[in-house]
Amino acid sequence: MLVKSRIVSIEQRDNKNSNNKNKYIAEKISKNVFMISALIAVASLLLIIGFVFYKGLTPFLFKDYSFIEFITGSKWIPSADKFGISAMVVASLIATTGALIIGVPVGILTAVFIAELAPKKLAKIISPAVELLAGIPSVLYGIFGLAVIVPAIQNIFNLPKGQSLLAVIIVLAIMMLPTIISVSETAIRAVPKAYKEGSLALGASNIETIFKVVLPAAKSGILAAVILGIGRALGETMAVILVAGNSPVMPSSLMDSVRPLTTNIALEMGYAFGTHQEMLFATGVVLFTFILILNIVLNKVSNKAVD
Repeated sequence: MLVKSRIVSIEQRDNKNSNNKNKYIAEKISKNVFMISALIAVASLLLIIGFVFYKGLTPFLFKDYSFIEFITGSKWIPSADKFGISAMVVASLIATTGALIIGVPVGILTAVFIAELAPKKLAKIISPAVELLAGIPSVLYGIFGLAVIVPAIQNIFNLPKGQSLLAVIIVLAIMMLPTIISVSETAIRAVPKAYKEGSLALGASNIETIFKVVLPAAKSGILAAVILGIGRALGETMAVILVAGNSPVMPSSLMDSVRPLTTNIALEMGYAFGTHQEMLFATGVVLFTFILILNIVLNKVSNKAVD
């Protein structure tokens, strides 16, 4: 019996060691898989950035083209070897700024309503509806803008056509709402209840508590929502193509037809070659630089807000 018990004990110990060894191997394999996945993601980003910058900077490094003239020039005529994107830069900046002016207040107030004011049954209806809005393809936003917003602008302002900078602003404002609402709502719900209870105990009303306590406490998350919204507005292409009019001229009013940076690339890349194609890549470099600078600035503002 003693010998049998020792044999059983040895077998159990061997099985335990074998299981521990298998767990160690599985853990090591999983760690390597995660590391490879991370490296693939980083490598993909570096390859994309390297390729775009290489193609986009080629005309200025190896050919007789001025980057300053490219940025400040107002005429985009590839057939005449004229490449100026100042009108597109201005159109992109105005469209993004206008969309933010409309979309940020509406998005934040909607998030406040869902998180703080709406009855639970109503919040359960509105919140999934916002998430569904985020899942709609961008081209459908463009079709909606072309079928509803563009004719409305044309009729209200008595214009020959409604495809304009104003239509772009409205469509982009609608498109950024789901992102701003969802992220802001999450940030507002993350504010500790003790903050709100303390404010109410001191005699503040519910609205005063929301605007003076809850929103300041959630400002870091709200700024993150704004950053994501700006990225959505700057990078949008398909919806903008349908409502912008796509005229590469400097806008003088909100009713003018415009061509933002993204639509310029999408419209002409299919048939461009040589210097024309390289200038389109250069347009992508400018767009990427804008988004990078914007993210850096807003991230610093967000970090200061946390501090």
